[in-house]
Amino acid sequence: MVSDSSKIAVIAGAGPAGLTAALELLRTTDVKPVIFECENVIGGISRTACHNGNRMDIGGHRFFSKSDAVMDWWQGILPLQGAASRDDIEIGRSVPLVAGGPNPEKDDKVMLCRSRLSRILFLRKLFDYPVSLNAATIKGLGLWRMFKIGMSYLKVKVTPARKEKSLEDFMINRFGVELYRTFFRDYTEKVWGVPCSEISPDWGGQRIKGLSITKTVLHAVKQIFASKKSGDDVRQKDTETSLIGQFLYPKLGPGELWETVAEQVQKMGGEIHLNSTVKHVNREGNRVTSVVVECNGESQTVACDYFLSTMPVKDLVNAMDDAKNPVPAEVKRVANGLVYRDFMTVGLLLDRLLIKNPAKPGTPESKLKFVADNWIYVQENDVKLGRIQVFNNWSPYLVSDPSKVWIGLEYFANEGDEMWNMKDEDFIKFAIAELDKIHVAKPEDVRDSVCFHIKKAYPAYFGTYGEFDKVREFVDPVENMFLMGRNGMHRYNNMDHSMLTAMETVKCIREGSLDKRDCWNVNTEEEYHEGKK
Repeated sequence: MVSDSSKIAVIAGAGPAGLTAALELLRTTDVKPVIFECENVIGGISRTACHNGNRMDIGGHRFFSKSDAVMDWWQGILPLQGAASRDDIEIGRSVPLVAGGPNPEKDDKVMLCRSRLSRILFLRKLFDYPVSLNAATIKGLGLWRMFKIGMSYLKVKVTPARKEKSLEDFMINRFGVELYRTFFRDYTEKVWGVPCSEISPDWGGQRIKGLSITKTVLHAVKQIFASKKSGDDVRQKDTETSLIGQFLYPKLGPGELWETVAEQVQKMGGEIHLNSTVKHVNREGNRVTSVVVECNGESQTVACDYFLSTMPVKDLVNAMDDAKNPVPAEVKRVANGLVYRDFMTVGLLLDRLLIKNPAKPGTPESKLKFVADNWIYVQENDVKLGRIQVFNNWSPYLVSDPSKVWIGLEYFANEGDEMWNMKDEDFIKFAIAELDKIHVAKPEDVRDSVCFHIKKAYPAYFGTYGEFDKVREFVDPVENMFLMGRNGMHRYNNMDHSMLTAMETVKCIREGSLDKRDCWNVNTEEEYHEGKK
């Protein structure tokens, strides 16, 4: 419990980074966290949305990390299952269990161990992701396209690598031009809305830095001969993140974990205020002294000893600008030129899917009523649909009626563009028509629908991103201010990386350190998160 004489840390944002920092402050320091969240939800993009008894994971969140600290932290909040979950019982799927642990059929607050499967929809067929050089892939692509893929890959292996000025260069260096065009280009350009040649290669460094064809093939061979271990399999510390076979997942979606963290923060003396936006940051010299918070049209000034920001960088920089302490014009230009990609998802409750799981008769997967994928990347260039989530396969408890298929259709947009401004009912009709066009489901099988808009879901690696160091040079000298998380640092981090930035921030506060390099180094060095045990 925090005493009344404790120091105060104001935290902007109740997403994974903000909530992790709050709980770590309460556990390891005498600093009281006070969180101000501009929306009316806990968990940021890692929330669980609910509609008519069905739950949606906005964006899809696998709970997997090569950091022991993060894996242990999650399981300290929600313990691992102690009995097979509902669909594991139905299809006989084998998962590692914890003897004496909670039973998901009886306990809500539990982590399930889930099997991972993602595939690519291309040419109206499903292909493995990452791409596997197996008979199904060869049959689906055809010998001529496979020959071109192989030759273009060999070419990049025997000729000098391209200078990586763009994401296109980054991907071609790793996969060859033909495979890049076949399986990566169209989807990536849907995500960002600009050609890959205009995106910084840093995006690849953040998301797929360790993935290559060689690693994919070696992993496939290892899986053939690997013996099944139990208990600690889910850590998969020697496996590239894109190749993991299983992951942890809260029974009721990611929001369940972050709502549980929020409850713990409040029980331990921390504060969380929703619908409260940090509008201004007051400074004296190189320190933040207070913030101005707006809630329901009313403003209040809150004094603080530390300020931890997960708010978008452009909003933070503008909030720091005033007549007494003006932000340099060059810093404002870079901050205001940072670009974000917004996100829309349509939830559909269906009687069935047209695409089936290509499993051999008699296997556990053949008993599934629909595909086994967690999500499907839509590489088809004649639709705007980017990805399909099958929520039944994240957790059967997200779906109120197990006989139905509950899916999410994910679209990438810019706030204010044509798709973003469509009425929900019109956009849902548009999404259903696209699903029909690519032979995934029929309109007559839709039983319920809903649409959600998420602003600033993805910080983009174009615009003024290449000049971001100018922002860092301005914000880092503010001694008691720390930037954390995806939007707070303008980095397309995974959830565990956002948490690690929060843990490093709390470490700085605990040790009285002004060196913030470890916070910024999360997910920039190849082995960083593996070394931070």
